Amino acid sequence: MTTEKFNITGMACSACAAHVEKSVSKLVGVQDLSVNLLTNSMSVKFDEKQLSSQDIIHAVQEAGYSAFLVQPEKTESSSTGIDYVAKEQQALKKRFIASLIFLLPLIYLSMGSMVGLPLPLSISIDKNPLLFALAQFLLTLPIFIINGKFFTNGFRALGKLAPTMDSLVAIGSSAAFIYGVYALIRIYLGLKQGDWELVSQFSHNLFFESGATILTLITLGKYLEARSKRRTSDALSKLIDSAPETATVIRFGEEVEIPAEEVVVGDMVSIRPGQKIPVDGEVTEGISAVDESAITGESIPVTKEPGDTVISASINKTGYLLFRATKVGADTTFSRIVKLLEEASASKAPIARLADRVSRVFVPTVILIALISTVVWLLLGQSFEFALSIGISVLIISCPCALGLATPVAIMVGTGRGAENGILFKSGEALEMGSKLDAVVFDKTGTVTKGEPRVTDIVPIRDLDENGLLKIAASLEAYSEHPISKAVLNRAEEKKLSLYPVSNFVAVPGKGVSGEIVEKQCKIGNQAYISENIDTAAIDTTALDELLFTVAQQGKTALLVADDKKVLGVIGVADVLKPTSRRAVDELKSMGIHTVMLTGDNRLTAHAIQKELGADQVIAEVLPQDKDMAIQELRQSGMKVAMVGDGINDAPALARADLGFAMSAGTDVAVESADVVLMKNDPHDVVTAIRLSKATLKNIKQNLFWAFFYNTIGIPLAAGVFYTILGWTLSPTFAAIAMSLSSITVVLNALRLKRVPL
Repeated sequence: MTTEKFNITGMACSACAAHVEKSVSKLVGVQDLSVNLLTNSMSVKFDEKQLSSQDIIHAVQEAGYSAFLVQPEKTESSSTGIDYVAKEQQALKKRFIASLIFLLPLIYLSMGSMVGLPLPLSISIDKNPLLFALAQFLLTLPIFIINGKFFTNGFRALGKLAPTMDSLVAIGSSAAFIYGVYALIRIYLGLKQGDWELVSQFSHNLFFESGATILTLITLGKYLEARSKRRTSDALSKLIDSAPETATVIRFGEEVEIPAEEVVVGDMVSIRPGQKIPVDGEVTEGISAVDESAITGESIPVTKEPGDTVISASINKTGYLLFRATKVGADTTFSRIVKLLEEASASKAPIARLADRVSRVFVPTVILIALISTVVWLLLGQSFEFALSIGISVLIISCPCALGLATPVAIMVGTGRGAENGILFKSGEALEMGSKLDAVVFDKTGTVTKGEPRVTDIVPIRDLDENGLLKIAASLEAYSEHPISKAVLNRAEEKKLSLYPVSNFVAVPGKGVSGEIVEKQCKIGNQAYISENIDTAAIDTTALDELLFTVAQQGKTALLVADDKKVLGVIGVADVLKPTSRRAVDELKSMGIHTVMLTGDNRLTAHAIQKELGADQVIAEVLPQDKDMAIQELRQSGMKVAMVGDGINDAPALARADLGFAMSAGTDVAVESADVVLMKNDPHDVVTAIRLSKATLKNIKQNLFWAFFYNTIGIPLAAGVFYTILGWTLSPTFAAIAMSLSSITVVLNALRLKRVPL
């Protein structure tokens, strides 16, 4: 399976998006797809053995739209739809201004006499009705030509039996124009026959200004909508704009400035104060404060020195840095963040399926309602002009733009707001799921703790001093990657101990390690591991109970060091909680969310840390392979569960959970398995993410409510349901204004997410 992204042009409403989705989904080999009206994009997951990108493009073209495959190297600009929306905005602005130039004199001509404005006698409705009508025709025609896109798109879609918003506009404005031409002919014939009553009747009901006003107002509405849509992508635009364009690298002993995309892994990159870091790398020389706010959302600069990593698009603030490039091009942190944001913005939340189902039948239903309304009013004895006005109003007010924008604009703003705070949602589904959680499970080491444990106690028991015990432990741990191993090694380095060579090294994940030192099989690990691997009949481990109990009560992890016959001593290791861990747990509990901590520590140690953390539940002595099972058990109890972790052994649990949160400082496997990435590695960002999810889902529901409510009220009003009772009706002009305002209202409501307190 492969996933490709396409830019789609010609979509005007949710019905367009639904038609494109329906056309592509029919292709054999398509497994999943998502069409996004806001970004004018489509993501398709398909079997490349059964289907090609050109087949997909052809299917879109058959549906009446254009599709272009997004090239990976252009992802940062093209696939977001930002450029397309910007061009669309400029085109709509020009169309509106050009239309307005002709509309203003048309309105003056058609309605000026009603308010007493003077007109030249040569085109007066009373003195020369034919020229009066002809002048309106000549002013209307350019407006129809300028906005010809509505007609080409609308009638093409109608011809394919898949009408869209453009179809409604095209039918409504064409009906007004055609009736105006018909009236012009009747005026001519009336003058020829001397029938002044007929001339007066048709010269006062030309409908030219209605068709022209509809097109101009809808173009204005779409222009304002495009402007608002651009604001929803502000976070992504700012992020893309922050990308450095050049890099200074060391080539043949000299500094050379090259385009950032030409940097290769291993290049030595030079960065001076004020410059942006072009690629990810490892500092080899210099000390400086680096502003990483564009990536992590953290405003306080971070000190970097040799051995530290630097992130692309961050800004060097104070000193000179020289670093070796480790990730370039699409592999940099910056590029990956942009890609995640694009994918999230273009994806759909499950709640959007309701709008999709409605959109597939909405436009055909509206056309039917418009026809029925027109016929009914004619049968009730109303004039043809009145009935036509009713039909046009129904068509125009029902354009489903608001329905199509209700979900994607909220997702775009929500994911953008998250990115500004260092929280990267990978999809709209993840954003929605965050609002439904019942439980949050935290891995302990590196997630709620700093992941930098320190040796606190060294207690030899047999024939060794502290240094002797530490030397054996460090020799074994030198072959392990576990954070606790690093703590033991760091203490050995502080004491400047030389280590023993180790042979036959074996690691048992979650338990301990063993190896041969000076012809003796030595081990270090938890109590269960030591008891399993030495002759317990030959030693009395119960003598250690008091020591182990004391260490565990203090929330420390106890490591037992033994040879093949006896326990040699105990090393106590402690890992302190992150400053925000307790606050995160307290706030989750206040939101009614059950909190759980997973740890491989023994129960006594685990409960001591649980008490410090304040979690509702602790699951102790968990082996790496058991984390996934723990998540399954919680889900089987009926809860929606989130998992927060950072290590390779957290990846299965992150994937299994309803929502996976990964710390960005964790392993690539964990980050890939998760649904949300926390760039600041701060557990409190889980709370922020959930609050943002709740606010976004609430906003989507508001948008959908107003979109449905607007049509529920607007269509009956336009159809004249209230006319016989209250005398209420709606002219095509006001219908166009109302339709435009509905779309703008939905977008502006989504923009409120930018100000929601998190």
